[in-house]
Parts: sequence; C-alpha cells; structure tokens
Amino acid sequence: MINYLALGDSYTIGEGVAPEERWPVLLQKRLQEQGIALSDPRIIATTGWTTAELLAAIEREQPTNTFDLVSLLIGVNNQYRGYDLDIFRTEFTKLVQKAIYFARKKPEGVVVVSIPDWGVTPFAADKGPERIAGEIEQYNRLKREICQRLDVRFYDITPLSKQAATDSGLLAEDQLHPSGRMYARWVETILPDVVKQCKLLKKV
Repeated sequence: MINYLALGDSYTIGEGVAPEERWPVLLQKRLQEQGIALSDPRIIATTGWTTAELLAAIEREQPTNTFDLVSLLIGVNNQYRGYDLDIFRTEFTKLVQKAIYFARKKPEGVVVVSIPDWGVTPFAADKGPERIAGEIEQYNRLKREICQRLDVRFYDITPLSKQAATDSGLLAEDQLHPSGRMYARWVETILPDVVKQCKLLKKV
C-alpha cells in the first residue's frame, strides 16, 4: 500500500466540488484502476492558504515521514495578495524540502503541480487577466527551477487551466475554481508519469 499525503490550498481541498471530485481523490481512483494500491489521501489544505499558512499548518499537524507519495500545489494566494517573489522562493523551497522528508526522504515520491491560470475565469474579468497570467507564469517558472534543483517532478497543468476561457463547464459554480471535469483533465495528464513514480517507489 502506497500512503499518500496531499498538501495545498483551495485547489487541493477542492473548493466548490464534491469530495470525490477533488484531484487527489481522482488521482487515487485512477491509480487504483492501474493496479496501484494507494491509500485514501491525507489532505492538509484550506482555501486561501499561502505558502506561509501551509507551513504553519504543517507545523501544527506534524505529519510523519511515513508517506510514499506527497503532492504539493501552492502559490496562487501569494500571487493574489501580491506577495514578494523572494519570500515565495524561500517558503516554497521549505515546502518542497518538507515534502521530500514526508516521502520517506525520497525526492522521487514528490509530485509538484503548477499554479492554474485563474485569470481566464469570469471572476477575474475586471482584475487584469493579462497581469494575472504574467505573474502566475513567474511563480511557475520559479517553482520549476526549485523542483529541478531539488530533483522532484514538476507537472505543468497551467495550459489545461486556460481551457476554462472557452468552456464554462470546466469551472465550479463560483466561476473561479475548477470543476470536477477540470480536475479529471489534470489527473489524466499527469497520470502516466505518476504511475511510473509509484512503480518506482514500490521497488526502492
């Protein structure tokens, strides 16, 4: 059995969708269909969390390093609040390092997901969609660089998130967060490589 820990914010807790439509839960289901025994994900995530707030939550909850697979999706609220990129660099690096520790100190057990582009949603129509896209690109570029340095997998789902610009069915009722259909697309995109990660974990 592969034990799974999911860390993040609204995108991980699944704001606006049913629990079974959260992307970590959908990932669990699809992996099980691939013959990989994956535990129900332990989720440490709340809508609105920044990197600092996720770090604080981890400190409170004190998860142990008994997980095999750890996913991390964080950063959109740093961007939304206009926080300094250098602060994000420091805090996100700490989060990736913690994810590695929780994954039995194995970088190959970590899955980092990019920040979706919420600038394409109706919610963002009067908030500067082009600026939002540009800032999210900066954050994701930094996330990718940190992941490469720490030897963990980075999955870019941001192009998929932009599909919501022309398909309202990819958004939840709040017209901001992804719908279950969108989360399912994320999972289908990353699934082949995560399957390989999980098979590797079973060998090491």
